[in-house]
Amino acid sequence: MNIAPAHLDALEALGYTHAEARFLYIVATHSGYFTARQFLACASAHWGKRTTDFWSKIERSRHARTERFPKSGVFHHLFSRRLYRQIEKENLRNRRAHEIDFIKRRIAILDFVIANQEYEYLETEPAKVSYFCDQWGINRSYVPARLYLGRKTSRSSVRYFVDKFPMFIGVAPPLVTFTYVHEGPVGFAHFVQHLEDYLPLFRQLSEFRMLYVSRTDAHFARATEIFDSLVKIPLESDIAEDVLRYFRVRRMWEEKRYTAVSDAELIFRNEARRAVPRRNIRGTVSKLEEWSVHRRGHRREISKE
Repeated sequence: MNIAPAHLDALEALGYTHAEARFLYIVATHSGYFTARQFLACASAHWGKRTTDFWSKIERSRHARTERFPKSGVFHHLFSRRLYRQIEKENLRNRRAHEIDFIKRRIAILDFVIANQEYEYLETEPAKVSYFCDQWGINRSYVPARLYLGRKTSRSSVRYFVDKFPMFIGVAPPLVTFTYVHEGPVGFAHFVQHLEDYLPLFRQLSEFRMLYVSRTDAHFARATEIFDSLVKIPLESDIAEDVLRYFRVRRMWEEKRYTAVSDAELIFRNEARRAVPRRNIRGTVSKLEEWSVHRRGHRREISKE
């Protein structure tokens, strides 16, 4: 993680130590919310004067507030516009108040980032759009987007990568890795929707990885099945094989042999109706919670000045 020294200096100018400034930068950029244990883990600290001083600073400066939920515990929300302005992230929505489900997912995202600080993250929406559209020449129409209508005016705006899941670039090779953080009750409808939102972008990439992040490995088998059916198999399979599979599944469905059609085949059939023909693609799955896709014969070159 390459944090600009100027941003750390700006936070230290507010009275924070170097370790505290680094932690606050990570929170502001990736979450907006944090817990006491996350500060202790990131700063390699223990309860004592050091932590007491930190809590006193953020409360006295009104940079964060404490939010208590009867069934979920205590969370700290970094909301100060001034603090975000110091690191040139004043427009991040992390500083806004949110519901408990949103907060829990942000806490899980922060756990992932703290445990994986060695990666070079695409931290913001502009950084992600620039990477795919400017560096790789991908049209914005393929980037996951959402239209927001103004509450008080007729004006609307388009936002990209609104899920805010961590995204980072590997060193050798410089491969982009997407993540999906599963936090909350068992259910995969949101994961399916997430993959469908990203599928147009996936189709433009010759190679990428995805990490499915969960606090329990109980979700991995089902998540792998969904990813394979919705993304991996359609992108890597030979078109002739896809066509045969599609008509085989459709025939079983038309003959009302519903019990013979698995959820994976049903997802494949629905996606195949919208799919663009592809061929000569292959790839590997490295492990249940981490998937890689390599599309032979479909490469983009980074444009050079």
